[in-house]
Amino acid sequence: MNVRDALEADADALASIADSPTDVMRNLVHDRTVRVAEDGTHDPNADVPGATGDTGTESGDAEATQYGRSDPEDLLGFVSFDVQGETVHVTQIDGTEEACERLLAEPVRFGECEGLAVELLVPRGHRPVEEAAAAMGFTNQGVGPRFEDKRTTRFRLEP
Repeated sequence: MNVRDALEADADALASIADSPTDVMRNLVHDRTVRVAEDGTHDPNADVPGATGDTGTESGDAEATQYGRSDPEDLLGFVSFDVQGETVHVTQIDGTEEACERLLAEPVRFGECEGLAVELLVPRGHRPVEEAAAAMGFTNQGVGPRFEDKRTTRFRLEP
């Protein structure tokens, strides 16, 4: 599994994973730190088209990248986060259990380097994220706010 920065071309795949509109996910990529987990078939070190035998983008094909088109089948999950005050806030995370754990390590690593706590709100019953949070050492802080009439649980990891 490779973890990399999200690209605008990933917006369709992110929208499919998050069950959100593509333009919302495109804005997320622009406004937050967003990392994606993908299967291990892509070369994470390929910087330019042609580096791995790829022919690059075709004329007028703005959505193609060295990773190919935005395809929900290529991505295993994503995480977005930002910093407010002394806390790294995970604003969205979704994907497979393994991807969630690997992706949650990204804001945790950032928080550790900066000496910041990390907070995460998880919709009740979202097992892949709950289990990833537990595996990363987050503590359950109880009931969080409701989003779209869904209950959440607040998790926190102190520096």
